[in-house]
Amino acid sequence: MKKILINFAHPAKSRSSVNKTLRKAVEGLEGVTLNDLYQAYPDFMIDIEREKQLSEEHDVIIFQYPLYWYSTPSIVKEWFDLVLEHDWAYGSKGNALKGKLFFQVISAGGDGASYQKEGFNEFSLKELSAPFRATAKLCKLVWLPPFAITGVHSGLPTAEILRHGESYRRTIIALRDERVDIEQAKLLELLNADLNQLIGSE
Repeated sequence: MKKILINFAHPAKSRSSVNKTLRKAVEGLEGVTLNDLYQAYPDFMIDIEREKQLSEEHDVIIFQYPLYWYSTPSIVKEWFDLVLEHDWAYGSKGNALKGKLFFQVISAGGDGASYQKEGFNEFSLKELSAPFRATAKLCKLVWLPPFAITGVHSGLPTAEILRHGESYRRTIIALRDERVDIEQAKLLELLNADLNQLIGSE
């Protein structure tokens, strides 16, 4: 069984029904650790050694956050800047994260059509996650495409939000139990594009 670390980063989580639902769907699962970065570090004084230890102790590292200006909330960038140290995360001696799975869980205001070449934003969410993919390569992590929920600003129906929560739970459990074809997952535009095909029946 793989151990999963979810670095949760939402500066206004009380106002996000989507992220609250996703979080609730995986809280308490065996083998899953939820690390709320804004709760742990309201002053942005990140405990580097704590974060490094958490990362070392888990096999899957996830960053869950709302898309801010086509990127992450600021604390995620701060985490990358401070925690991913040379000769720990990368460099000739930096093998602490080697082989661990690594991906994002993103909520985005625009709908799926807007995150296409011909759409309003012109770039797909997979393309916008390029810095994560480059970081994964440098740190010898195994990158997977993002698990994404779009159209948040349009006001998603409660039933749809709950379905996303269940899909997230299924994904986390399947990764934990090593029931995901990782090579197939890498080829997807989004990790949750077709869970039935990726995971199969539980």
